[in-house]
Amino acid sequence: MKFSDIPGLSEIKQKLIRSAKEGKIAHAQLFMGREGALNLPLAIAYATYLHCTNRGEEDSCGTCPACSKNLKYIHPDTHFVFPVSNVKGDKDEDRFRADIMKAWRSFLLEQPFGNLSDWTTSYGGEDKQAIISREESREIIKTLSLKPFESPIKVMIIWQPEAMHASAANGILKIVEEPPPNTFFILVSNNAERLLPTILSRTQHVLVPLLSDEDLQTFLTTQPGLEEKKKRKIVGDAEGNVRLALALIETEEEGQHERMAAWMRACFKRDYAKLLSLMDEFHEADRLQQQTLLQYTLTMMRETLLTLSGADTILRSRDAEYKFIQDFSKVMNVNRIEKTNQLITEAAYHLERNGSAKMIFLDLSLQLSNVMNS
Repeated sequence: MKFSDIPGLSEIKQKLIRSAKEGKIAHAQLFMGREGALNLPLAIAYATYLHCTNRGEEDSCGTCPACSKNLKYIHPDTHFVFPVSNVKGDKDEDRFRADIMKAWRSFLLEQPFGNLSDWTTSYGGEDKQAIISREESREIIKTLSLKPFESPIKVMIIWQPEAMHASAANGILKIVEEPPPNTFFILVSNNAERLLPTILSRTQHVLVPLLSDEDLQTFLTTQPGLEEKKKRKIVGDAEGNVRLALALIETEEEGQHERMAAWMRACFKRDYAKLLSLMDEFHEADRLQQQTLLQYTLTMMRETLLTLSGADTILRSRDAEYKFIQDFSKVMNVNRIEKTNQLITEAAYHLERNGSAKMIFLDLSLQLSNVMNS
């Protein structure tokens, strides 16, 4: 992946390029961003640029041998570590590692903006928790003890380091702080607050924001057959999340608002019979639909907050959504919205890590009911 394959984020791209040109590359960097931020694609594009033997002013060349291999994710000096579960129970470690790396490369090629849920689903591990094991930390040390094969440098990309087993995280502290010469770590996290403080203190932090509406709008113009009205709706609902925006292109909008409104009303009225019925419906939906529902609910909370703040002129909601927001704002306040956002964000995190959808939504519903009636 090249920088040009990533929409927006021009300022961060320029900073990374400048650091490479000036030879001022931190030995360990932490690319932090919320769910939906493009920190993994950015880390991969950065590694591609570092290895490129014919760098341009704003991007890697894309044609030199190093770029050709990096674009296929097979460069011998770009190493990946990521959460995984051994769904087949394969006891042959070498065979399992080869199979999972093949699956990883396919995932990056087919879903360049995918998240952890997409990854685990791609290799059939959606029903098991994916982690970075203690054995993987030993593999990191072993791999980096060898000299580079082709490039002057080595790059180790650790995706989702918050999924590291505690012993694995502790096991790499020394090598992260004092890596071998010409070795660079890039940790890519969507929940940096869950990392060990000792990891945080050993890395230079790079904050990767979600895309602006303008950048997302520009990106969506590259998607064929997308009507302008739907494009504007997607920009409003996705709130800078490229993966979600792409998912919304394939998702039917009809019924989403009705489901969310019925859910919120049942929570407010403490209509437990209705909630149980909705929980069955949510459980039967696929993971993408579940995540989209949570994201859409967060968007409606934002709209409600704007209404409470008297900022109706910048509302994105129209028609049925607008009427719901006006009614909902009569029973919500800033404190309730803040608590609601925290609860939904936590639920999305557990859903992302393959928790039981029915239990997550039921627990969330009961907590939301308490918040709305507090």
